[in-house]
Amino acid sequence: MCSDNAKAFLKALPKCEHHMHIEGSLEPTLLFKLAARNKITLDPTNFPSVEACDERYKNFASLDDFLYFYNEAMASLITEQDFEELVDAYIERSYADGTVHCEIFYDPQAHTGRGIASSTVVNGLNKGLIKAQEKYGITSKLIACFVRHLSVDSVLKTVEDVIQYVERDRYTGWDVIRPRTETRVTEKYALVYQRARDLGVKNLTMHSGEEGPAQYVRTTVEQLGIKRIDHGVRSSDDPEVLKMLAKENAFLTLCPLSNVRLRVMSAVSESPIPKLMEAGVKFSINSDDPAYFGGYLLDNYVAVQDAFNFQKQK
Repeated sequence: MCSDNAKAFLKALPKCEHHMHIEGSLEPTLLFKLAARNKITLDPTNFPSVEACDERYKNFASLDDFLYFYNEAMASLITEQDFEELVDAYIERSYADGTVHCEIFYDPQAHTGRGIASSTVVNGLNKGLIKAQEKYGITSKLIACFVRHLSVDSVLKTVEDVIQYVERDRYTGWDVIRPRTETRVTEKYALVYQRARDLGVKNLTMHSGEEGPAQYVRTTVEQLGIKRIDHGVRSSDDPEVLKMLAKENAFLTLCPLSNVRLRVMSAVSESPIPKLMEAGVKFSINSDDPAYFGGYLLDNYVAVQDAFNFQKQK
């Protein structure tokens, strides 16, 4: 159990969040507010009330189940103001958790695919992030995520659309994220990452090894040259992959509460954190989609402490 002293220490600890999908921070209270403002009718069966959503989000049967709610709720994000308010709400909570820097994922295809212009999304996000630095001193970066179940042509078209709107000093990264079922990395994604490099985007990351095997992580690092892996928990199933990650100075962005909610593991105590520490693999703790997975950044730190009872020197 995380003691009060330990929780106070964790809260005071300056923290960075490296893995958080801004659309996944859309709390039911804000969802219903935006839906009313934008005259969007939510499905009364699945979104009957704020309280019902809070309860339903505790019981996802699978990644597919979660993605249904994630995508349906996202449809309430229409205007620059909506995206700005989404960032405002996340940053306010992050500041309370002791966050000093955050690298925020957003899903351009999910918005342009429903008719929302990239300029609307990016301008709204940027307004919120600029305000966050002015009000709270929290620095931030954006990471564009592209879904791998769509064609590479679709991704490359979105890349060209998105890049013109994003301030280069705020646009830190490129990611290819999970589809409905994690698939093996193939050579076609090399085109996407090479285009990122051509555009000067040097910080490349990829969702890998969340549900798929450790070999997917090896392929991501060795074939695509990507040293930052989002999730990567299955890496611990193969000692040789752990050795490779340590040798390559790779970095994993772990999301413990997300893994439990999506049934990647049954409890945070099954997280590979001790194995990663022993193997010398770098990692950070993150919230992923905090509105859906039962906790923001500090909640994840506390859950890890509950599970492993680390001492301060760790």
